[in-house]
Amino acid sequence: MGELGIRIEHLRKRYGEGDTAVDALKDVNMTVAPGEVVGLIGPSGSGKSTLLKCLGAVIEPSGGRMVLGGEAIYDDGWKIPDLRALRRDSIGFVFQAPYLIPFLDVTDNVALLPMLAGRPNGEARARALELLAALDVGHRAAAQPSELSGGEQQRVSIARALANRPPVILADEPTAPLDSERALAVVRILNQMATQYHTAIIVVTHDEKIIPTFRRIYHIRDGRTEEEAGLGLSL
Repeated sequence: MGELGIRIEHLRKRYGEGDTAVDALKDVNMTVAPGEVVGLIGPSGSGKSTLLKCLGAVIEPSGGRMVLGGEAIYDDGWKIPDLRALRRDSIGFVFQAPYLIPFLDVTDNVALLPMLAGRPNGEARARALELLAALDVGHRAAAQPSELSGGEQQRVSIARALANRPPVILADEPTAPLDSERALAVVRILNQMATQYHTAIIVVTHDEKIIPTFRRIYHIRDGRTEEEAGLGLSL
């Protein structure tokens, strides 16, 4: 894997105790290299959301090991004292809805996380403008979120996810609300950003329009993962 990326080993998550216990994750194993975009698919209730919440340090697993960006963050217990700082600095999140802050312009929506991490305002805004330009929404830098199209909003949310240069991005159904053209554009952008910024990206999706684009896919069924080669169709 090298020094960056994602590695998950024998991850487990149990909800509850005794007779009412539910094993949402039973034995999850996964690797994502720097610069790679991997698909994660599975039926409802298979454990996709639980896995993303564990990787995002939102909930605590019950056992196993997780390595993000070359650092073991969980090994039968959290190894990171400040999980909020981990989420802020090392993990980018892209959701089905962009969740942009309505009273901030596009640039400040992207610059906010670096500012919260302690970077000077000028540096944070310069980084935001760099990313917006790379994502072809630089001309919308002064716009309000309400003035953007759905595709533009999702591009801004991707810029925000990259703002702190995280080694990992977790994308949860990022193309669900988009038509085919815009959905494929978002996947193209994620692949470009993964390559350009050496970022490991997991995309959870049910979207049949984009599944053929992945070179590797993990199926999760009954809390266990199986890897298979994807079609890797050109975008």
